Amino acid sequence: MTDKKHDHQKCLSLFKKLSEYLDNELDDKTCEEIRHHMEECIRCKVCLETLKRTVELCRNIKTAGIPDSLKERLKLMVYDP
Repeated sequence: MTDKKHDHQKCLSLFKKLSEYLDNELDDKTCEEIRHHMEECIRCKVCLETLKRTVELCRNIKTAGIPDSLKERLKLMVYDP
């Protein structure tokens, strides 16, 4: 899609639905509209791929536990002002 034909409002409208799209929460017609738009709009395609990668990274992140000493200090702050 060239810049002259680029419909920024369409992209913004689609952007609001990307998370639902990735989570398979949209109806078939809307999903097809999104797929069709992605074929024509490299900007939105890059945005979708970036969102996919971000979700993947967040799902695979390893969380560190809170050290016991910090847990105890936090408990004291809450229960013993």
